[in-house]
Amino acid sequence: MRSTGKTKGPHGPGTPATAALDAAGVEYTPRPYEHDPSAPSYGLEAADALGIEPERVFKTLMVDVAGKLCVAVVPVSGSLDLKAAAAAFGAKKASMADPAAAERRTGYVLGGISPLGQRQPSPAAIDDSALRYETILVSGGRRGFDIELAPADLVRLTRASVARLRGH
Repeated sequence: MRSTGKTKGPHGPGTPATAALDAAGVEYTPRPYEHDPSAPSYGLEAADALGIEPERVFKTLMVDVAGKLCVAVVPVSGSLDLKAAAAAFGAKKASMADPAAAERRTGYVLGGISPLGQRQPSPAAIDDSALRYETILVSGGRRGFDIELAPADLVRLTRASVARLRGH
């Protein structure tokens, strides 16, 4: 794997997510793809476009836990179990965050929210299935741009807890 630095190049754009990885000295592979605005699922579109099994491609969801925005990272092949997310953050209830609030807090647009390099970092939890793989993919900070990295690096950089978050 290699990093691209903070400049635009053939491997995709420099984003706050790639800047965070570069600053931490973490190895990653930029995985740009042609985004189709009419795609019904950003995550499944990425998996298909990149030829990666959907279980290895993770989506970043912002959830509201007792009035506090938190990050939940789950495989695009499934859904987020809100009760499990609440438990991961020590609460009884969680709901999906208001999209505008998620964009304001993270500095990213929906479909391009990365768990890395957010404008205001939030508590994070990553689905335990991520640890089954040598590398996983998460949004690189814009639609059509994913980052492949070791799940342990993602956990460390986001200071995330690891728990089962995916729905059944």
